[in-house]
Amino acid sequence: MTTTLRAECFVPGNHLMAGLLGTRDEHLRQIEQAFSGDQIVVQGNRISVEGPSAEIVVRLFDELILMAQSGRDLDSSTLARTIDMVREDIRPSEVLRSEVVRAAGGKTVRPNTAGQKRYVDAISQNIITFGIGPAGTGKSYLAVAQAVHALQSRQVARIILTRPAVEAGERLGFLPGDLMAKVDPYLRPLYDALYDLLEPEGAQRLLDRGTIEVAPLAFMRGRTLNSSFIILDEAQNTTPEQMKMFLTRIGFGSKCVVTGDVTQIDVPGGRSGLVGLEPVLGGIDDIAFVHLTRRDVVRHKIVADIVDAYDVAEGRAGTTQ
Repeated sequence: MTTTLRAECFVPGNHLMAGLLGTRDEHLRQIEQAFSGDQIVVQGNRISVEGPSAEIVVRLFDELILMAQSGRDLDSSTLARTIDMVREDIRPSEVLRSEVVRAAGGKTVRPNTAGQKRYVDAISQNIITFGIGPAGTGKSYLAVAQAVHALQSRQVARIILTRPAVEAGERLGFLPGDLMAKVDPYLRPLYDALYDLLEPEGAQRLLDRGTIEVAPLAFMRGRTLNSSFIILDEAQNTTPEQMKMFLTRIGFGSKCVVTGDVTQIDVPGGRSGLVGLEPVLGGIDDIAFVHLTRRDVVRHKIVADIVDAYDVAEGRAGTTQ
């Protein structure tokens, strides 16, 4: 027998109602679809809910009111993530108000999901953080944002960004230029994040001074990296030997973030240095593993749908083997 509950909330101001309910009540319809077993009635500034999830729905509206009062724009993607967080008993108003860094041009970088909030908190609290998850979850961008914040607040003296150049053999040799020119296409996503956070001119000045270094993973061998914020991106494409080499480069006063997606391994032979690492290092103090999921995808909704479709297809393939 399903228990029917009743709950209500009051919206403090007519100016909040339009943003809360959406154009032509599109947000209200999205909430009704998410909680199809509940009846939602809007009368003036009072919202009443009756059904098995009435308390959750009212808590959702309370959170949306707080977000609207803080000036947060509400769209369908933000609303969907907010619904997910409330269902998990997480307060979206706190997650979405957290500030990672204030970037060039006044842009503020914030986590957009509960998983992203766990990720940025882990980076703040640990020496080494592994961020593992699918495309579009903000693994690399948030890591670079944390690095910029650490540099601006003088927690570190430099930022080092590195990625493995997977095609390090014959095909790379056909590219024009010196070694850095050959590996530049692999490093371009890291440059893009830097330019977005610091603007091209500011980022280029720091690159020219050596305050920010962007280099292929091979350049890390034999070095000890002190007072640095180091990011290893696309770590699923390291070999176990490369991963061990990289992790043992970390020196005093440094912080490290390792990002990767274990569903996109391109390393020759499939021997990824990221796979199976958590059981080995998970018990060490100041090392954290954060797993992001499709709920943390903040790109177009189709990206999350694509991730889901691949997960389903790979699951079917696994059962037929």
